[in-house]
Amino acid sequence: MASDRYELRRNRLLRRLKKESVDALLVTSEINVRYLTGFSGDSSYLLLGQSLTVLISDSRYTTQISDECPGLDTAIRGMKNTIVDVTAKVARQAKLKKLGFESHITTVADFKTLQEKIKQLELVPVASLVEELRTIKDAHEIGEIREAVRQAERGLEVIRASLVGSATELQVAHDLEHAMRHFGAERAGFDPIVAAGPRAALPHARPGKSRIDSANLLLIDWGSETTSCYRSDLTRVWLTGKISPKVEKIYRVVLNAQRRAISKIRPGARCSEVDAVARKSIGKAGFGKYFGHGLGHGIGLQIHEQPRFSPISEDVLKPGMVVTVEPGIYIPGWGGVRIEDDILVTRNGHEVLTSVPKEFDDAVVAVQ
Repeated sequence: MASDRYELRRNRLLRRLKKESVDALLVTSEINVRYLTGFSGDSSYLLLGQSLTVLISDSRYTTQISDECPGLDTAIRGMKNTIVDVTAKVARQAKLKKLGFESHITTVADFKTLQEKIKQLELVPVASLVEELRTIKDAHEIGEIREAVRQAERGLEVIRASLVGSATELQVAHDLEHAMRHFGAERAGFDPIVAAGPRAALPHARPGKSRIDSANLLLIDWGSETTSCYRSDLTRVWLTGKISPKVEKIYRVVLNAQRRAISKIRPGARCSEVDAVARKSIGKAGFGKYFGHGLGHGIGLQIHEQPRFSPISEDVLKPGMVVTVEPGIYIPGWGGVRIEDDILVTRNGHEVLTSVPKEFDDAVVAVQ
């Protein structure tokens, strides 16, 4: 049952809280509240302790909470109270002495208000405990990510089959999201990046009015979000015109770097070392200065989660993590090539969850 899944997550968090020497944790991140309770609304907190589990919300969500979180204790604020007022009241009633709070989320204003409302309570900064739990996906989460991958891939198939040169980057982005929704997506996992020609040199380019037939290269970075809020994240480059030796060389360099890095993904591997494999491969080919971002990141309820692949990352891969591997080469005034797949860390190695063809010949696309 879904309720058992959320209770298991809360129990894991409670075991972590014992090490922090706090009576309870105030969870203010909406994503973390959803992860721990299944509640999909906003503007709500969760107060969690060894004998205390209270979802703090408002009357807009009374019915929704009973549907999504049956049996969960709630504290519903009225029109004359703020969510911090109600939180303070619940904390006083529970006679808490040391309250942990998500210091990476809580605003200074809310922190000061809590201090004023509960002067006898010691507030203890606790950062990223729930995010650390979220790095390891359970079977349900992995299934949701697989579905997000499927939605994204089927959406791209529609775009590839119907691509016309007169379409703009923005039109392709809109059509891609519509296609993913047709296959069951709640929405795009993030605003799709569609960049033609020189604009592909911008790793986070925003789709604009450039036509597809204005260049011979098209970069698409896209993903889906399922109804349960899990995401996928992929990137492919299509060659839509005359293929130059330069674009072929760069494409093959990026693909080779990605494959080398993926081959190193396994439990116990250091993220910095996996990043170094791709970075060294691109550097040896003479394009090192054109690869300026981390190799990848975790995905799940958010499109960017822990762990992170970068030269300074201290993260270590564990079974159940789902990560992206996305090396790229970006040359100002010319364009860019990035190839990205979603990878599950298994007990014995890894599984590539994405299946969009990426050989050089597969990148050649006919434009109508």
